[in-house]
Amino acid sequence: MVDAPSSSRTIAALVAYDGTDFYGFQVQDGVPTIQGALEEALAACTGHFARIAGSGRTDTGVHARGQVVSATVTWRHSLEALQRAWNSHLPPAVLVRRVVAAPPGFHPRFSATSRTYRYTVHQPVSSTEGVLLSRFPLVDRYSLVEPRPLDLAAMNQAAAHLVGEHDFATFGQPPQGESTVRRIFQAEWQPVHCDLPSLDPRPLQPLVFTVTANAFLRRMVRNLVGTLLEVGRGRRSPEDVRQALAGQQRDLSAPPAPARGLVLERVQYPAEFELFG
Repeated sequence: MVDAPSSSRTIAALVAYDGTDFYGFQVQDGVPTIQGALEEALAACTGHFARIAGSGRTDTGVHARGQVVSATVTWRHSLEALQRAWNSHLPPAVLVRRVVAAPPGFHPRFSATSRTYRYTVHQPVSSTEGVLLSRFPLVDRYSLVEPRPLDLAAMNQAAAHLVGEHDFATFGQPPQGESTVRRIFQAEWQPVHCDLPSLDPRPLQPLVFTVTANAFLRRMVRNLVGTLLEVGRGRRSPEDVRQALAGQQRDLSAPPAPARGLVLERVQYPAEFELFG
């Protein structure tokens, strides 16, 4: 179905990107950003500048499969044609997965009810077999490689303390305002199994941390992951994490996990705004 011609319309788009070579989502002078790349490509195909609004400002090096953006554009063809034209001007690391008409009142950030992030860690299958290599070209760009197996049960016990509504001041700073209260709906580590044989001297097993919340503080997910990894390494206990959360002091958090393992997977909206299924 072809959209009726219109000089101006507000659109929403589902965007994926490899954030490795970008200085985060938000546009900044003199450095490549996801927002900047989207705006430049959109202007190139429409002939008009349009400010992009995003559902979240992912940090430098963080990736996305389900970032949601919106813009008011001048475009007289179909939205499918806009998607094709937009992608043709984007760098290979950024992809517009879908473009739809935004309903009245929609904002990709303020209309959202929850966000889901995933963090991937690769651990050796065994702590005694073979030699752990120093570089892993197929996983280094998108995950953290741990030198020894982690205590998965302890990490999940610690993660359970995070579920619910809490003051997460220990684990981040608010992007605006002063409130550091957030509600986490899910926080869980899961192993990802692969049945294919490996030729590596010590094959790696991926562990994925999935966390869903109504909103996140700055660097909150990476600080949570860094702290939970300390539990997996035996340097903290699950009770230490509960006490750190209750302490509401930034110095109680472990350093943030590297950005490369973090992906914005999905942003959810109320039924009237659920644009992408």
